[in-house]
Formats: sequence, structure tokens, C-alpha cells
Amino acid sequence: MRRIPVALGLIATTLLLLPEPSPAAEVTSRGQALRRHAAAQSAVVRPAHKVGLGKTLSTKDGGQIFGFDIDQNGDDGVLASAQTETSGGAALVSVETFDQDTGKITKSFDKYDGLRRQYAVDAIFAGDIALVTHYIQEKDSIYYRRVFDLMNPVTAQKFTGLWVSPIKDMLLWGAAENQTTPTAVLFAYAAPKHGGSLERPNLVVTNFSTNTSTVFPLDINLFGVADGPQVGQYSAANEAVFALTPDGGRVGGEAPVNVLVNLTTGAQKQFNGLNEGPYGSGDVNGLAVDPNTGMAATTTELNAQVEFYDLKKQAGIAVQLPCTGSASEYSSGSGIANDPINHLFLVTEYYYCDASQGSAILVYDEHAKLIETITGFAFGIGEPAPAINPSKRMGWALGGDGFTQLRQFFY
Repeated sequence: MRRIPVALGLIATTLLLLPEPSPAAEVTSRGQALRRHAAAQSAVVRPAHKVGLGKTLSTKDGGQIFGFDIDQNGDDGVLASAQTETSGGAALVSVETFDQDTGKITKSFDKYDGLRRQYAVDAIFAGDIALVTHYIQEKDSIYYRRVFDLMNPVTAQKFTGLWVSPIKDMLLWGAAENQTTPTAVLFAYAAPKHGGSLERPNLVVTNFSTNTSTVFPLDINLFGVADGPQVGQYSAANEAVFALTPDGGRVGGEAPVNVLVNLTTGAQKQFNGLNEGPYGSGDVNGLAVDPNTGMAATTTELNAQVEFYDLKKQAGIAVQLPCTGSASEYSSGSGIANDPINHLFLVTEYYYCDASQGSAILVYDEHAKLIETITGFAFGIGEPAPAINPSKRMGWALGGDGFTQLRQFFY
């Protein structure tokens, strides 16, 4: 899921930067890092297809992007835009469709200028159906309620109806990437009333075409961690996949946990993830799952590693990102996308090597081999996964001018 969370009642206008890494946190010298980088690059398989950056897309109204996705079986895409206009907090918001090949906005609709409404694109699902969270401020209150608009299909370039959430005032936390099967997987909380604690976490299995859903309550002691679990979908095994760190990712903390949940019965099985490095792995930043082979990849916060898991064997291996050591928190990866046609994982990294090449997307195969590196992005910290079209070997990522632009790339 590539949504940037909306701060209710406020549109985020600044990007908080991490402090420079301390010498103690970086356990390798620059010379060692460069030697590792050279070794990694020598192992890269040079592709015969086009690789690199493409067009830049800017929102039509100049606002920041609050979630986007592209249709993996077509040419269309959708994003939500918002910008604060006055010190009083009034915002200009809209939903915009675009052509993923040309990078041109094709339509801007449901425009609103005021204090009471905001949007966030959650994802595109099978059948080119987009789910958009619509935040509506309650009357005489600072709090917002949520309704869920559908674009069925996105090419209609408008809202076509509502998705009826099976949980009252549901707070959608994550959606598994899946544009193949009509069964979609969501991770959600029952939202608190007026600032209270989050209620029980839930796995929501839904079909947007028929507006039917099944809810499986989850253990709040495991799934109620501060940053929330990452969610994916292993369609061939009819399972949802969660990756999380039980203790909130503290230094020297517990190993990550991978949880598989049957989408019909709700039955669960779990196994520990890798916890390498002097500080351990920390939080799980990103997760992607090949829906057919059952290979999964995660990124972790404290050790700048990418972990590859065989979900059938419940075993995995870890590799370091280029130019990093196992304590290089500052250079950790963030979002991950899976290409199930070419069996690749695409990892976003904010601080790539010496940063002279900007941020990067690193492309790995399912054997944990680095295939290619695409540099020149300008990611924010905690960059979400890119949206990709595997048949075109093309994608879009946040990475232009702050959060107001998307950047096309080929891999």
C-alpha cells in the first residue's frame, strides 16, 4: 500500500529529517563500504531492457500526494492531492487520474476548498477498482469520520459508489497489493471515538465487486504494536501475510514475526524472522509477497537489510543493502513492491551509498541477488513502495519535488 497517512485536520507541509548517523552507529569505514559496493555492483546482472528514470508527473493543483496507484493491466493511474491554503487550515483537495505512460493528468475531480474534507488513495485492486478514503469532519468537532469511495473502474474518472465497511468507522491501516484475484486483504482497526485508544485489530477479507466482506479479529497483544504490521497476500495458498516486530522495534529487541492467516477460516501460523546486526532488526519497514511462489521480502529499520523468506518452508536469508553495515540504520530500506511476472522485488532506499546519486530503487530477484539499481530519486524518509506495471517493466514512485510529484522509472 502506497498511501501517505493524512494527519486529520492538518495537511503535512514539512518533512522531518533524521539526524546524521553517529560514528558509533556506522560500524564500517568508508573504504570498506565502497569495496562492498563495488563487489555488489560486479554481481549485478546487466539487463537487456530499458532501465532508468522517465517522466515527472506534477499534481494539477500543486498539492501534495496522499496516496497513489496504477492499474497493472492498463494505462491508468490515480492519486489524491491536497494543499493547505491559509493559516486557518483550509485545504484545496482533489482526486486526479493520470496516464501512466505519458505522465499527464487526465482529469481532476471532486475538488473541494475548505476545512471539512480530505482524501487518501488506498490502492487499486482487481478489475481496476480503486478504494479512496474520504475524511469528513464531524459537525462542531475537530474529529473526522471516514467513508470509502470506489472508482469502479478508475477509467470512469469519477467516484462510482461506496464500499460498505464491515467495521463501523474503520481505520484502514494497510492493504495488500493484489490486482489479480477478486479477494482483497485489508488490515484495519475499529477507530476510537474522540481520541481514545485503538480498538481490536482486524483482518478484513473483501470483494469490492460484490461488496461482501469477512472479518477476522486479531490478537491486540501481537497486532496492536505502535507502527502496525505490514500486510501482503499469498494468493496461491489463500493466505494473508503479516510481518511485524512484537516489541515495537526497540534496540536489542525481539525478532520480527511473520504470521500467515487463512482467508477462509482465519486459522493462523507464525514463525520468527531474522534478527541480525548488533542492535537487532528493529521495525519491519516494508513487505512484499509473490502471490504465486510464496516468496516474501521485508526491509528492517536498524540493520539496513533485506530479508527473503520462503513462506512454505518458513525459512529465510538476509542481505545487506549496498554500502551498508549491519548497524547502518540511516541507510535502511523502506517500501517494497513485488513483480509476480518477472519474480522481482523492488526496494526503495532514501539514503543510497554516499547520497551523491540521490535515493534509489534496488531490484532483487527471488534468490536475493541484486539485479539492478535505479538512482536519481528524491525520496522522503519512510518512502512507500513504488507502484509498478510488471508487463511494461515500468513504475511510478514518489520522488520528484518533495511530495508533490511522482517519478516514472523503468526496470
